[in-house]
Amino acid sequence: MKKELIVRSSSNAVDFALLKDGRLVELHRETEDNKFAVGDIFLAKIRKALPGLNAAFVDVGYEKDGFLHYHDLGPQVKTMLKYIKGVGANKIKDFSLKNQTFEEDIEKNGSIADVLHSNQSILVQVVKEPISTKGPRLSSELSLAGRYIVLVPFSDRISVSQKIESKEEKSRLKRLVKSIKPKGFSVIIRTVAEGRKVAEIDRDLQNLLNRWEKLCKKIPKAKPPSKVLGELNKASSILRDIFNDTFTSICVDEEDVHDQIKEYVKDISPDRESIVKPYKANVPIFEKFNIERQIKTSFGKTVTMKKGAYLVIEHTEAMHVIDVNSGNRSNKAKNQEDTALEVNMISANEIARQLRLRDMGGIIVVDFIDMHKSENRKKLYDYLRDEMSDDRAKHKILPPSKFGLVQITRQRVRPEIDIKTREKNPNENGEIEAPIVVVNKINVDLLKIIKKNHKKITLTTHPFIAAYLTRGFPSPRSKWFFDHKKWVKIQSRDAYTYLEYHFHDASGNEIKV
Repeated sequence: MKKELIVRSSSNAVDFALLKDGRLVELHRETEDNKFAVGDIFLAKIRKALPGLNAAFVDVGYEKDGFLHYHDLGPQVKTMLKYIKGVGANKIKDFSLKNQTFEEDIEKNGSIADVLHSNQSILVQVVKEPISTKGPRLSSELSLAGRYIVLVPFSDRISVSQKIESKEEKSRLKRLVKSIKPKGFSVIIRTVAEGRKVAEIDRDLQNLLNRWEKLCKKIPKAKPPSKVLGELNKASSILRDIFNDTFTSICVDEEDVHDQIKEYVKDISPDRESIVKPYKANVPIFEKFNIERQIKTSFGKTVTMKKGAYLVIEHTEAMHVIDVNSGNRSNKAKNQEDTALEVNMISANEIARQLRLRDMGGIIVVDFIDMHKSENRKKLYDYLRDEMSDDRAKHKILPPSKFGLVQITRQRVRPEIDIKTREKNPNENGEIEAPIVVVNKINVDLLKIIKKNHKKITLTTHPFIAAYLTRGFPSPRSKWFFDHKKWVKIQSRDAYTYLEYHFHDASGNEIKV
């Protein structure tokens, strides 16, 4: 399987597209204004504790207070509160926790009012970004994620990812981590640590301890609410979680981001550094890899699939609903059951992709085409589970009901990706202009540009307009050549709106009319 990461930079955001065999399966965006990303740690202030909800509202600097439930406090929250007080008053200057005295664990089903009170300072971590009208969901059981391990302060356990199946490997990793684990910290061993040597895991551990020390040094000067430790940049966090030997290419169109990613890959996998490549062609990177077109065809209400089948995806406040339709497939199989199974299997593959692509979370209900045979329903259920096995978000799938419905719950930690695929009508009367109207405007601009004696001219425009200008004989472009003795190269741009077009010179710079 060919796995590629394509990175596009703009003035205020960086887009990350994960491709499998050229097919878009994940899309992420890092914006400069996202101040409350999952993993960020804040020194915050308790606004008020509500025993009725057994939770507290916490001021982290967002317009809506964050929500901290009792069960998200962590058993050693009293030790953490005592530690923050000591560090803030400069009484604690050794941040290793080896000399820290630990308080008793809080009761498993206790009351929030017994632990927290208004105006109290506390360290909290964002576990769910602000969504809709809700503020961020918080936890005071902090965790620092590395490449091979996760470090949890104010605890003293070693646990291993359940995805590592070998008992011998689990035992080896536990023994290895036990020999290097610092006092006062728990360590969770991640799946990618399988087969790794002690030196690699120790280097990861030291990086996390340095991050913890950096966090603690900020506390004495920080005034709540303030961020004391940010999650890694999006590129590093994506690579930390998904990078493995199956990656064949990481292509980046901006020099600084390229250098940043190359440095990170060199650090986590020195022998794979060469797969990070700069992109310098004149064609935009998302156009080159056919990503722009996939975005426009994948985020609409209706998603077409092979063999005529299609999905209808509806989003509501309470849940997401997906309807599976056979389209023109109904007459092409021997019987109805075979048709239903074939369409459902195609749909299961696309649904698994759509959940990751749109980052759909919460409750998802899928209305598959009814199948009467129990073995077919089981076959569909097993196939859907297998297709979703690569999904990093926690999820649970229930077997198909007798009505053909499959219920899925998927962890929601950030707002769903919403990309508008419909364009505004450019006319006041609601009708789209004919291509000839746009072409007339292009003709006028082209005459002005030709008079400036550019050696090469490239026109970038919407695919519909590009097709109109190049099809037939003589095509409009051919007429330009006959009239002005100047050949104009035409490139379609999936990202353009209907009326958008630009002229470029031989160096790729836009020609202003």
